[in-house]
Amino acid sequence: MRESPIWHPFTQHGLGEPIPTVARAEGAVLHTSDGQQIIDAISSWWVTTHGHAHPRIAAAIAEQAAVLDQIIFAGWTHGPAEELANGLRALMPESLTRVFFSDSGSTSVEVALKMALGYWLHRGETRHSVVVMDNGYHGDTIGAMSVGARGAFNRAYEPLLFDVTSIPFPSHGAEQHALDALEVACRKGAAAFIVEPLILGAGGMLMYSSQTLADMRRICARYGTLFIADEVMTGWGRTGTLLACEQAEIEPDILCLSKGLTGGAIPLAVTMASEPVFDAHRSEDRAQMFFHSSSYTANPLACAAANANLAIWRNEPVMQRIANLGEGQAAQLNALATHRAVHNPRRNGTITAFEVGEGSGYLSDLAPRMLALFRERNVLLRPLGNTIYVMPPYCISSEQLDCIYDTIREVLDDVT
Repeated sequence: MRESPIWHPFTQHGLGEPIPTVARAEGAVLHTSDGQQIIDAISSWWVTTHGHAHPRIAAAIAEQAAVLDQIIFAGWTHGPAEELANGLRALMPESLTRVFFSDSGSTSVEVALKMALGYWLHRGETRHSVVVMDNGYHGDTIGAMSVGARGAFNRAYEPLLFDVTSIPFPSHGAEQHALDALEVACRKGAAAFIVEPLILGAGGMLMYSSQTLADMRRICARYGTLFIADEVMTGWGRTGTLLACEQAEIEPDILCLSKGLTGGAIPLAVTMASEPVFDAHRSEDRAQMFFHSSSYTANPLACAAANANLAIWRNEPVMQRIANLGEGQAAQLNALATHRAVHNPRRNGTITAFEVGEGSGYLSDLAPRMLALFRERNVLLRPLGNTIYVMPPYCISSEQLDCIYDTIREVLDDVT
């Protein structure tokens, strides 16, 4: 059979690994073209919240497609975008008064960084440095890579990346070391600090406390450093609350949202900013406008999907589903924790994670072996090196969750 011309992301085609074809999906199950049913244990890369092909979201997209599919958003607007912006204002922290649309989590981070630097430029203050956390990940565009961990992900692109100030990850018992480093950076006049609240996703599902998150926010506020919360993965209930920041009782200056914004059905992102950040760009001087856009900014179809998602959050017991899933995940992880291969089992909200053995690193040889074994058993799990994590959609049944963890046990027995 002729090889597909598709170049897949995060795929080493030289290994010749199989790439199944998914024909359709419903709820927490993917149906392949050869008749297999796959349990989606990672929400198809963390995006699907309420389940695949959700009827309300699908209907909203179809209805909007028959009315208005696309319109330039520079100097124009449309109903779905206005409805979504107002809906987000009502749902998100009160201090975040402005909504800027983009297309993905990575671009929402690019927007946040540009907003932060523009803020200081237009205030007439020289602040350029950005503070980041070790092991962070914020996307694969140039700015997002610059504020993420350096390594195999971006080694080839090092000449394009800008310098940042990095603080240690606040691991248990070493929180003060990280806080002290952040304070030093902020005291020197850092422009912004960008962080994944509570959980560093692609860095290995590393988790830290809400108290530490609150302490970091207070340090930034003390020195005027803008606090950027990248909730692209952690938002929309993944940590047990709508936003992870809620658990620290903080509000960021700038907030990045994507993935679950549309329930995972279609690409869309927003960067929400406080009024001072917006006001720094408001002027009668056209040279002071915010210079960022894309052709599909605030695409009406994506906005319609997001409005349907917000309606689900308002009208259905989503938080109860999240709480139930969190309890189920806790019980499953507790039972699995006694396995000889499981190290550092941990959970936050609907997310569980642990290491297999004591090795580490994204390019661990264990990852492709475990990926293949999970695929053979019809479960979609994609280990981060030797870190296995489970992050299913909120509609998953207890029977499906049992199947996921039974499969994990089988694979652990095979690889150890």
